[in-house]
Amino acid sequence: METVLYVLFMVAAGAIIGGVTNALAIKMLFRPYKPIYVYGKRLPFTPGLIPKRREELAHQLGKMVVEHLLTAEGIRRKLMEAELIDGVIQWGQQLADRWLSSEQTVDGLLRQLGMRAPKEWIDAKIAQWLEDTYESSLAPLRNKRIYDVLPAEVRVQVEKRVSAFADYIADRALSYFQSEDGKQRIAQMIDEFFIGRGMLGNMLQMFLGNVNLVDKVQPEVIKFLKHQGTRQMLAQLLLDEWHKWSAASVAEAEAFIGKERIQQSLRNWVIKAIHQNEIWEKKVADLAAMYREPIINEWIPKSIEKARQWIIGQVEALIERLQVADIVRKEVEKFPVERLEQMILLISQREFKMITYLGALLGGIIGIFQAIVGLWF
Repeated sequence: METVLYVLFMVAAGAIIGGVTNALAIKMLFRPYKPIYVYGKRLPFTPGLIPKRREELAHQLGKMVVEHLLTAEGIRRKLMEAELIDGVIQWGQQLADRWLSSEQTVDGLLRQLGMRAPKEWIDAKIAQWLEDTYESSLAPLRNKRIYDVLPAEVRVQVEKRVSAFADYIADRALSYFQSEDGKQRIAQMIDEFFIGRGMLGNMLQMFLGNVNLVDKVQPEVIKFLKHQGTRQMLAQLLLDEWHKWSAASVAEAEAFIGKERIQQSLRNWVIKAIHQNEIWEKKVADLAAMYREPIINEWIPKSIEKARQWIIGQVEALIERLQVADIVRKEVEKFPVERLEQMILLISQREFKMITYLGALLGGIIGIFQAIVGLWF
């Protein structure tokens, strides 16, 4: 009887020691969370294994994710899946259809997106964009001649049309001076001429008579404007002016017109064009009606396909730019050890229990051998 009790005691003692040892080892993976000091010296095995190796664990997890889990080749394979692309295209088409079919006005839609004063905001953005575009476009051209900046076809067309423009000016002047208004203008100019000559002018006017003089001057003016030499002279004057202005620098032309005046004119023209169309009060669905089908059926699929091809070619660079390993490392470092312990225990609770029971079983077996050895010797 004593022998049986001795064996049972040794088995129970071994099982308890084995089970408690394994349970304690499992706990020591996480506990304690922080080092424990006694008289200024840190106790061994504090903190637990995972808290102690937290930084190294975070680094290795980040490295493992990039090298073995979230790899460039894996992302490429995923992007090549037809189901994924079809799903993204369908999602994009549904989103575009919802926006393009909206019954809201443009103003209402922009306000819904968080803009308190859409018109003022758009005007300010347009003004800023025009100013930036004007400056960036003109900066490299300011020291160049206008002639060099203009396209060759424009220069050729200007020089070709000088004669036609001279004829147009002469014809307009001819039409004016042949009219009653033109005749009165000639009479007024004659009066001003005589008045400017003082007493001598009054005497000449009295002798000649204004009406007769107008009748004599008007035909000569008309004859002068019809003469081919006059038109050639006018064309040459215009051509000389064109050469003079085209030889000037862009900066000189800008200074002559005024930078602020140019920018203000551009702003006024663009903003006026937008407001004249009453775009703010129109429904999004009405504005997008003629573009809805092409956008949904052509633009969306093509854009997504181009984006897919671009991402496939830039996967390595994107992973490097995103610094996935660094993201994983930082997230693991920030993750509470208590929460990590709960997650691991929840997932592996059954396995940890089996390890504890295995320890008790091995301890019991060892207890049997110890009892046999003790009884034998």
